[in-house]
Parts: sequence; C-alpha cells; structure tokens
Amino acid sequence: MAKKRSGGGLSATQQAAKFVGVSVLAGAVMAGIALPAAGALGLAAKGSVQGFDEIPANLKSPQLSQRTSILDSAGNQIATVYSRDRTVVDLKDISPYMQKAIVAIEDSRFYQHGAVDLKGVLRALNKNAQSGGVAQGASTLTQQLVKNYYIEQAGDDPTKVAEATQQTLGRKIRELKYAIQIEDKLGKKKILENYLNITFFGEQAYGVEAASQRYFSKHAKDLNLQEAALLAGVVQSPSRYDPVNDEAEATKRRNTVLERMAELGDISQGEANEARQKPLGLHVSRPKNGCITATKGAGFFCKYVEHVFLTSPVFGKTKEERTKIWNRGGMTIRTTLDPQAQESVQSSLKDHINKSDKVAAAATLVQPGTGKVLAMGQSKPYGYGKDETEYNFSVDRDLGGSNFGFPTGSTFKPFVAAAAIEGGKPATQEYSAPYSMLYPSPVQTCGGKQWVNTDHEKVENESESEKGPYAMKEAMAKSVNTYFVQLISDVGMCPVVKMTDALHVVQGNGDKLPEVPAIALGSKGISPLTMAGAYATFAARGKYCTPVAIESITQKIGYEQKSLPVPKSTCSRAMSEQTADTVNTLLRGVVDSGTGQQAGLSDRESAGKTGTTDERKNAWFVGYTPNMAGAVWVGSARQNVKMTNITIGGVYRSLVYGGEVPGPIWKDAMAGALQGKPSQSFNLVDIPDGSDGSDDHGHDRDHGNNGGTGNNGGGLFGGLFGGLTNGGGTAGPNGGNTFPKPGFTLPGNVFQGQGNGGANGGGGNGNGGNANGGTRR
Repeated sequence: MAKKRSGGGLSATQQAAKFVGVSVLAGAVMAGIALPAAGALGLAAKGSVQGFDEIPANLKSPQLSQRTSILDSAGNQIATVYSRDRTVVDLKDISPYMQKAIVAIEDSRFYQHGAVDLKGVLRALNKNAQSGGVAQGASTLTQQLVKNYYIEQAGDDPTKVAEATQQTLGRKIRELKYAIQIEDKLGKKKILENYLNITFFGEQAYGVEAASQRYFSKHAKDLNLQEAALLAGVVQSPSRYDPVNDEAEATKRRNTVLERMAELGDISQGEANEARQKPLGLHVSRPKNGCITATKGAGFFCKYVEHVFLTSPVFGKTKEERTKIWNRGGMTIRTTLDPQAQESVQSSLKDHINKSDKVAAAATLVQPGTGKVLAMGQSKPYGYGKDETEYNFSVDRDLGGSNFGFPTGSTFKPFVAAAAIEGGKPATQEYSAPYSMLYPSPVQTCGGKQWVNTDHEKVENESESEKGPYAMKEAMAKSVNTYFVQLISDVGMCPVVKMTDALHVVQGNGDKLPEVPAIALGSKGISPLTMAGAYATFAARGKYCTPVAIESITQKIGYEQKSLPVPKSTCSRAMSEQTADTVNTLLRGVVDSGTGQQAGLSDRESAGKTGTTDERKNAWFVGYTPNMAGAVWVGSARQNVKMTNITIGGVYRSLVYGGEVPGPIWKDAMAGALQGKPSQSFNLVDIPDGSDGSDDHGHDRDHGNNGGTGNNGGGLFGGLFGGLTNGGGTAGPNGGNTFPKPGFTLPGNVFQGQGNGGANGGGGNGNGGNANGGTRR
C-alpha cells in the first residue's frame, strides 16, 4: 500500500496515478471523446466529480475587482479605495519584456499547445515521479487563468476561496473543460492579457499594472528586462519571492527567469548575464488604500461617501448587493466636495483648536437649494492613533457618526420660532419671560394627549438680570430660555414636531424628537450635518433639500465605462417664503447685535444662532448666507468635559459660549469658502422692536439647569426632577456618563457614552430624560 509523505502530502505513486489520470483525460478531451459520469478512472467516485459532459457549458469571465477613485467636485482625487488594488490594462500597455518573461517561466510552450499541454503533463509526471514529490506542475496559463477566475469570484469569502483552490481531481477536470472553451473563444493574446491583469503579484497588488506601480512606481508598459523578470518570478509564490521582504530570494528567482528567457531565445545570453548583475532597482510605492489616505482632511467625507453608497437602495436592493458592487470597484466617483470650502474648513479648525485638546470640533458646510455637502472636517484627524478617530462627528450613527448626535442647545430655538410664525404667530409676539419659571402646562401634543408639568419642573435664563417682557426679535438675539418655553407651550408641540419633520431633524440615532417642551432648549442630540441642512432651508427661503454627496459615478467593466445612477437630492417646501424671510431677519439680528456677533461676516450678509448646553459640554454655532450654510460643534465626544477653565487651541477660557469658540471657527471657514463667490442678500422683513429689555450682555442666553439623579438615565428621576436642581446629582446605575456595553469591542477613544440621562439629565451625546431633563441651554 502506498504511503503518504510526512506532512500529509501524496506519495510518489499517488502523484503518478493522479497525473496519469489527468493526462489520459486531457488526451481524451482533445480527441473529442466525452467521458461518461463514471468511467475507467472512477472520476465520479463518491460524488466528488461531475461527469465531463455534465459540467456547465460556459464559464463566465468575472468582472475583475479594481480600485475606485473618489474625486472632489473639481475632479481632484481625494482617495482611492479597493478590496483589490488592480488597474486593468490592454496588452499593448504591458512591456514586451513582461509578456515574454511570464510565458517563459510559467508556460514556455504557451504558443505551441492548446488549452492542455500533454507534453508538459508527461514531463511533469516524469519529474515528479523521480523526485518523489511535486517538483514541477503542468498547468498551462489558460488553466491558471481559469483557476484565477474562480478565486476572483470567491472574493473575500474564505470558504469559497478554499473551494476554488482545493487540490482535487474534480477541480482539475472542470479547469480542463473551461480551459478548452477559453482557448477557443479568446485566443492566445487575450488569454495572456487577462492572465496578466488577474494574477496576484504580492504586496496587495493584483495585475501587472498595480504590481509595476507597487514595486517600481512606473507603468507596466515601461518595465525593463530585469524588472519584468522580477515580477514574473514573483507569481509562483508571492510570499516566498517577495522582493520587499526577502531581496536575496527574489534576486535568485529573477535570475532563474532571465536564464529561462535566454534558453528560449527571448533574449541573448549576454543580455541575461548583464541583467543578472544589476540590482533589483526597487522604488516601492506603499499601498494607498482607503479614506485614511484622503487629501485635505477629507477622510471623514470620504467615509461618509462610502456609507452613503452602502446604505442607498439606488445601488442595490440589499446591503449584500451594494457591498459586492463597492468591493468590485473600478469606479470613478465624483462628489460634491468643494476643494476651496474643504480647505477653508480644515484651515479654520486647525487655527482654532488643537487635535490634542480635551475637546474636539466638527464642521460641515452645505449648499442651500441643492443639498450638496460642500465640506466636512474635524479637529481630530481620521485615523486610529492618539488624538485621532474613525468616527465622524458630523453625521448620524448609520453613516458612521455618534450614537445620538450632540445636544444642540439654543440652536434649536429657530425651529420653534419657524413653527410659531408658520402657524400665524407674529414676530412681535411678547411674553413675560421672567428669569425663572415653572414649565407652563398643560401643553397639547400631536397625539391628542397633553403634557402636564406634574413635577413642577423649572426653567431659568442665563442670569437673574435677564427678565422680560421680551418680543421674539430680542428674545432670539439674546437667546432667552423662558421666552421660547412660553412660545412652545402657547403654540403646542404638534406644530413644532411638524416643522422639524419637514426639516428632517431627527436625533443622531434616527429616532424622532420627543414631544416635550424641553426640546425647545436643545435637549436632544442632533448631528451637525442635520443642523446645517435644516438651517440651509432658511437660506433657501423655505425649501428643504436632502443632503447629497455624490454627483456622478462611472464604472469600468472590462475595458468599457458605464454610468451608474446616483442618489438625488429631494427638495420640498418646509415653510412659506414669508416664514423663512422672517426667521432670516431674526437670525441676522443674532450676528448683528446678539450672542453671535463674533461669527458675523464682514463682507456679506449672514445669519445664525449660538448654542451652549448644560455644564458647557457642547457649544454650537449654526449659520448661513443666502448661498452657503454650515454648522460647527465643539465638545467632548464622550460628553465628559465641562468647558470651563479650559484651554482650547492654546487660548485659556473660563467659560465657553457658542458665540466665542464655534462662532469664530464658522466665520473663518465660511469666509474662505465664499471668497470670490457672489455676495447675495436676504429678503428681510420689517420686525418692529418690542419692549425694551433690561440686559444687553453679549453672551448666549441659553443656559438652564442640569438634570438630576436618575435610574436608567434621566428617566423618572433624572428626567422629571432634573430641572429642580442646579447642578445635578449623582448618576444612577445607567445614568450620567455611564456607557452601555456594546456587542463588539470598541477602541478606547470611542465616544458612545450614551446613558439616557443621569447626572446631566442627558448622558453622553445628550439622550435626555423622558420629560424635561437633559441639556437645556
């Protein structure tokens, strides 16, 4: 009985039997004899092999996965992404040296034999029998191409890859049949071209063009003799002959290829000897794959584009379909990113905040009336090292952002004003707006039920000197909390909810906003992109457009380009032009004489709103001109840093306000982004001044009370009693800044601290209590 060699390989006798079977089969096939399912060789034993005639007639050539280029709106490359780094090229764009080298070392009789080289099979059989192992293979380039087709189709599925490479007679039979078909269909030149484009050359490089770029930083058409010989030698074992990690072994293999080329007459012996004496001449280009390589700080935008692709039904009905297209690559994705705006955003962030600061900043700019995302940046770079993060603070959770977004503070107040004005309230509406008051109740909700302040929750203004009566214009400029609580109680919750629905304002986790009066003060977490898009509606005179990041996509399939459909912005009227114009007038007053003066642009009209939340854990400025809108958030992603007595960007600040840190970031980012662009004007309305207020300080008037003690995060206690205390108590078991345990391991810098309330009534990322707890400034 034949014995196996150590290591579990086949014995010489077994190898001989295998090769005899293959050679007999090959001879029979080439003679036109179709073997039955169970023949003399026992090919269908135990169902391991189909009969030759039963194998499907056609093997479809797979669409080769290639790199995808992501471009900005001007056509500049932002980044390249790929599952396999490959660029398909024509045979004419591959060096003749490379073509000869691969044939010489892999299949020297390529142009003499058909799909199966019987002479090669017998030679390999004899060689392997003598050596007692597998010293020489017998697969032709055509057979290797078939095997690579199976590997390509397997993708990154380890089970399918194992099936595609398993050393069985059944696979060999299928390989033979398809090799015959391919020889007949494609011809030698096309087979060689396909092989050189599909095969793996190590160092993440698939295909000769990518390999040439990786090892020599040049195109495949420019490879010289010794370079071509090196690449041809790598193919047999990319890890063993890797020139980057084992120069000596790679050199020996290259020289073997040169000698073989000389033996075949492809080159002279003198040329081979001369090439042998030359160094490898590597000029290695490291792989540049993924959004981490993005230029101009656009890594987060790049990742946002990827998330948009993988979640949009435009690219496939299921996530699996969309992922398959993304991994297949070969796309050129032109995005909406404006290079001038992006550069301005990153420059402003760098000037105002350091990546090593305790807090971070995120800024997003969008175009009113189109929904185009023009810029997206963060103070902490995209990455996995110290003071870096892979999480995009500008977007919702399903697009790679925080679990809940961030509490918005008083930047929410314009939504309440818009709902009231749209419902008929005049912009001159006055309320008593005392320094401190109980939340008015009952308040009508959309469901017909009334919210009742059964626990006597209170709301306060920033300082005791801040007391009414106030009209809307002054209340907005000074960000008076009690005014907007009275306003939302007067008009009811339903008009506000309908307005935020029309503006597509949802929490960062996708949930709708709760129907509680505290939302008037920005108690819930919302993403900067959502806020920028909503404020862009004011700039567009009431027309809301969904955010869009992709302008066009072309995909290379083989050697042809085809266009793919892309998601389009959907625009709808969220409010009347009169309402939008009125809000624009109110918010222009914020930057002219209110809390946002430090954000006002000097060369054009602008409007916006400041926001600062409980314990100054978040600070915002959201603003716009008629042709650009943007949101800036500053805070701790984990919601665990109080921005008091803190140094940000090298500047010490005793108290952080929305107008004094995010405001200047917004101003500089917008100024650079708009440079050279038309200066447009708002359609302002006349709003008479109301009663004279008693205080005219220049800070945000949007500071309230912290939430209280809470079991399960701002629930009954943290939410209902949160407003009764000024400073908050000790967090309950799941409240405050405690963190839920995710179903997977997160990096240490992950910011998902989302207790549902607790010590701050809003917990990490501001998911406040059920009633009026949470951030309220």
